[in-house]
Amino acid sequence: MSALEVTARFHGPYAATVDVRGHAIAVDEPEHAGGADDGVMPTELLAASLASCFALALGHVARRDGAELPGLRVDVRSERAGRELRYGRLLVSARADVPLEPYMASARRLCWVSNTLASPPEIEYRTEDP
Repeated sequence: MSALEVTARFHGPYAATVDVRGHAIAVDEPEHAGGADDGVMPTELLAASLASCFALALGHVARRDGAELPGLRVDVRSERAGRELRYGRLLVSARADVPLEPYMASARRLCWVSNTLASPPEIEYRTEDP
């Protein structure tokens, strides 16, 4: 995989639909923030990306070693960086019905989202006028 592309279509006032390989993700803000709460917040998608990627990485590593991880659950807690409009800390907690420690380091190395956040990519913004 050399490139990944998604498209967000704005519906207003705080709602959008994100199209990913034929899948649609509803995005919105909660009512108290001016939205209609018809979808997840973008920041929740960020945490969801980290949680799901790490869960998949743990599952992959366990399968590779001939093991299963029944009851696997990965939670992400995002803590705001003071009053800044960003998160300063992401706490990833994993649990299962079996010990996970043998798989944690390998899964950490395989998690694309963890790796991207650990060494943030360059972000370029541009417009494409009609």
